[in-house]
Amino acid sequence: MESGVISDYLCSTRTVTVLLLFGAPALFIVCVTERKRGESGSLCVYWKTLQSRDHERQQVNGSLLSGKVTQGPGWQRSASFHNPRATFSETRPPGVAMSPKITGELLRQLRQAMRNCKYFSEPLQAYIVPSGDAHQSEYIAPCDCRREFICGFNGSAGTAIVTEQHAAMWTDGRYFLQASQQMDNNWTLMKMGLKETPSQEDWLISVLPENSKVGVDPWIIAADQWKNMSKALSGAGHSLVAVQDNLIDAVWMDRPERPSTQLRALGLDYTGMTWQDKITTLRAKMTERKITWFVATALDEIAWLFNLRGADIEYNPVFFAYAIVGMNTIRLFVDLKRLSDPALRDHLQLDSPSKPELSIQTFPYESVYTELQAICAAQGPKDKVWICDKASCALTQVIPKAHRSAIPYTPLCLAKAVKNATEIQGMKMAHIKDAVALCELFAWLEKEIPKGNVTEISAADKAEELRSQQKDFVGLSFPTISSVGPNGAIIHYRPLPETNRTLSLNEVYLIDSGAQYVDGTTDVTRTMHFGTPSAFEKECFTYVLKGHIAVSAAVFPNGTKGHLLDSFARAALWDSGLDYLHGTGHGVGCFLNVHEGPCGISYKTFADEPLEAGMIVSDEPGYYEDGSFGIRIENVVLVIPTKPKYNYRNRGSLTFEPLTLVPIQVKMMSTELLTQKERDWVNEYHRKCREVVGAELERQGRKDALEWLIRETQLIA
Repeated sequence: MESGVISDYLCSTRTVTVLLLFGAPALFIVCVTERKRGESGSLCVYWKTLQSRDHERQQVNGSLLSGKVTQGPGWQRSASFHNPRATFSETRPPGVAMSPKITGELLRQLRQAMRNCKYFSEPLQAYIVPSGDAHQSEYIAPCDCRREFICGFNGSAGTAIVTEQHAAMWTDGRYFLQASQQMDNNWTLMKMGLKETPSQEDWLISVLPENSKVGVDPWIIAADQWKNMSKALSGAGHSLVAVQDNLIDAVWMDRPERPSTQLRALGLDYTGMTWQDKITTLRAKMTERKITWFVATALDEIAWLFNLRGADIEYNPVFFAYAIVGMNTIRLFVDLKRLSDPALRDHLQLDSPSKPELSIQTFPYESVYTELQAICAAQGPKDKVWICDKASCALTQVIPKAHRSAIPYTPLCLAKAVKNATEIQGMKMAHIKDAVALCELFAWLEKEIPKGNVTEISAADKAEELRSQQKDFVGLSFPTISSVGPNGAIIHYRPLPETNRTLSLNEVYLIDSGAQYVDGTTDVTRTMHFGTPSAFEKECFTYVLKGHIAVSAAVFPNGTKGHLLDSFARAALWDSGLDYLHGTGHGVGCFLNVHEGPCGISYKTFADEPLEAGMIVSDEPGYYEDGSFGIRIENVVLVIPTKPKYNYRNRGSLTFEPLTLVPIQVKMMSTELLTQKERDWVNEYHRKCREVVGAELERQGRKDALEWLIRETQLIA
């Protein structure tokens, strides 16, 4: 008997999983879990017998995919029963689905919309669905998960393109395995970075008929992407066109509303700099470049500029807003209902500004387009508007080319990346608290795993529970990757009930997790074995460790870009013919996005500003054996000045200081493969873990975790 998952739908009150079992006749099964946010719920099952397989197309329509699957005659319903694990967060996106989403009907509806002149004056031969939102965010709110809706893949990076005959989705090496499991056979997976994989432009040119129109929502494609794709397509006789009504929204019934959460103001003890001083510094940069207006569209930049945080996007303490700053005016575009709190109004000085030029004018979020139009219409002949070239095409094209000054990184992006002394101290404190929670977790796992009652999900839940006990905990910084055995080979794996494995003494366990505290953001990965690892597992782990140490201990000149350090992390793996298909490190925000530009450590050379003292990045090489195990060792590290023996041309040198202070499991090391210098690094790192985290564990009275820490930080010979 053939079967398929029609949808796995999450809305504000219930999850709906729809199954079709094809036989003669076909059986239509719907599982509905209903519950309130954060509470356990009840599960009931509906079923209906279909007289022919052709009935599937009639049943799978917009209403079905919206969860309204049980309306009409012929349905039978089971009694409800309590489902204690059916809890959810209203904004939590679905996890990695090991059963692909069936997309045939959705693609039919989308193609119908592409032919409908209601949306564009001529039929479209292709439609592009990027993964971001109007702010080009990496993590997005449920209302913006359009690519996931149309193809089923829910990773953070990817672009879907649909033509009349084809559907293809491009993603990078982090997601090859996950995407192949989440998409059905209507889709072709395009593996970016492989020689045989065409670019999106080349693929479109190869499959489209002459003089084709390729549509895209101009709000969710970046201006630089639009420019490059438009040039490539026009050179082949095609046109890239802006479709103002998003076609995915046209077929997405009951699309979630845009969230508007409460805002939090941060004081000087967390930020180290007032928002007024940040505005003054920004204006000084504008004066240097003869800029009249600056348009801020990135959510983390706006949150950083005004010393505000929100919760509109899960795991990212940001809020939906735009800002336009002139030499004498500040305009903030946001849901105005959020600004009623007196403390917030006082923080922004909305009612009594200290200086006229620091007075903030507030506007509805949706009015940014018309306000920017008005600003541009009133400009003088020499006025210039600063905007990031990664801002939306829609906003960028409002600004006439003669007045537009597009830049790859805004002054806010660069300033935010270099942490001040207060932010650095906050990040250090956040990582100490995080280490306390993880030492407790690993001590608990050591006791509980032999009993056979710990799963990937329960381990992730325990990690969150222990973190939540620490001061100023706000939430997780990304979905916890808790993976054992073969699941560890899925780089961005997220456990679901249908994939949830029990931790055992026989398999490698990888946990990549992090938290948001008011004083900082954490991101740490540890790979452990609670039994006896195989010789191959230890060998691979040690190569990864050698790469991790090579980056962490590196000394390099001021002005060095991160991509020049990437090979340090891979050298030991390369020597044995191994590698990994992701970057080595990314920037980390301070109580902001866990992935932050413009610096990083990667084989890719874009998004790669020179490393500076005060920047914070991750150091996370890995190795993944498909079907067997995954290994990754990740610390967050601070770029600091250092003084080697010489100072060539007086340019100065930098190195890294680990902020993450969690032991690296010695059991997984083949210590004979380590040099004496590498052993010394491990011993010194473990000494600092024992000294700094041990003192905090003792202060908090966490005896079991302290004993575990002492055992795990013994000297290696």
